[in-house]
Amino acid sequence: MILIILLLLALVLLGFGFAMHLLWIAAAVVLIVWILGFARHRRGRNSSGRRYAGNRR
Repeated sequence: MILIILLLLALVLLGFGFAMHLLWIAAAVVLIVWILGFARHRRGRNSSGRRYAGNRR
């Protein structure tokens, strides 16, 4: 009985570790996309600092 509990605990911990690893990879991908978005946003506009400067009335 204890062996089954230990095996189940090992499977749960293995699954948790795998899920955490995938979450770290997803967080790294989101960080890279976020940084690229900032770089693209800065390069493509003038230095006024306003996002929608053309829509003023």
